[in-house]
Amino acid sequence: QVQLVESGGGLVQAGGSLRLSCAASGSIVSIYVMGWYRQAPGKQRELVASMPSGGSTNYEDSVKGRFTISRDNAKNTVYLQMNSLKPEDTAVYYCSAWVQHYNGGTRYSTFWGQGTQVTVSP
Repeated sequence: QVQLVESGGGLVQAGGSLRLSCAASGSIVSIYVMGWYRQAPGKQRELVASMPSGGSTNYEDSVKGRFTISRDNAKNTVYLQMNSLKPEDTAVYYCSAWVQHYNGGTRYSTFWGQGTQVTVSP
């Protein structure tokens, strides 16, 4: 199987910055897409940013210009640099990866991290 381990969440004042990291490990053949989602209380989980192995990026409109997603393919790690944070960015942030992996043969599955809390105070 494949595990995703996130780190870097915390409490920050509005206007501050945080950097999230997510490292994938396990029976990985290749990782095609890595991304970050978030879920605020009472709201649905939403895509924040994604990045396929080819290097293009996709961002949710409210974070464009403030957040930057990047990958280190050699380390199977994805990062989310969050600048100019706002209270409305407060949520649990989840890492996701679409992975080709070994499981009695090769398979394609989406895996999720455990989530990391980001809280932005006014």
